[in-house]
Amino acid sequence: MTDKDLTKGLHSKSLGHKIYFFESLDSTNSCAKTLATCDIPEGAVVYTEFQTAGRGRLGRTWTAAPGENLLFTVILRPELDPERANLLTLVAAASVAEAVEAATNLPVEVKWPNDLLTNGKKFCGILSEASFKKDKCEYILLGLGINVNQTSFQQNLDQRATSLKRELGRKLDRAKLFQEIIMRLEKNYQKAKEGTMDRPMNEWKKRCRMFNREIKVDQHGKVIEGVALRLSPDGGLVLGLEGKEITVLAGDVTVLT
Repeated sequence: MTDKDLTKGLHSKSLGHKIYFFESLDSTNSCAKTLATCDIPEGAVVYTEFQTAGRGRLGRTWTAAPGENLLFTVILRPELDPERANLLTLVAAASVAEAVEAATNLPVEVKWPNDLLTNGKKFCGILSEASFKKDKCEYILLGLGINVNQTSFQQNLDQRATSLKRELGRKLDRAKLFQEIIMRLEKNYQKAKEGTMDRPMNEWKKRCRMFNREIKVDQHGKVIEGVALRLSPDGGLVLGLEGKEITVLAGDVTVLT
């Protein structure tokens, strides 16, 4: 696949019009960060067919077979308060969910804070990174790793990870899926910039199955157990715990009941 494959038929207004395409790259987010600090315009995308040092949340690695998935980062420059900027991860998740459902008819579940699953297994992760100066947003990087046509995974991941091809039993056109994601992300992102996040947030919430259930949140070894109640205004997770409410902003979630 080439950058021309990605842009041919793309009808977005700004996102994806400029694509920095690499056959191999250490990390799309790392490359995008370098570009973002050089005043690259909003909407530029860093795309690679293979990451040698792909990064996930909490310092983890993201491994993906070359030439079979979608690995890219979108550079955004929204005029949003730092508290609301965190919501863009959820906006991106809702956008991917809508695009995948439209392309495959597979049911998509979102898992706070940044995972997407189908049939109980993870197929997509989102790594959001931002830079602020004096409460003004310089840029937000939305890094997406989507298992599209990969069918084999490391042994320790095989029971927890999947791909769209694995669930569908057929290969997908990655370029068309990329375009569908970009166009839906642009639509939802525009709503966010206008201050009306209700639509993308509702799309996220209706795909989330952890609310009103007992969950465990692991924060680098510190474990908190409680009932997932709702999202906080800044995208955190509000837990009910021993008659009190606490808000967590990051961590690995396991649904207990």
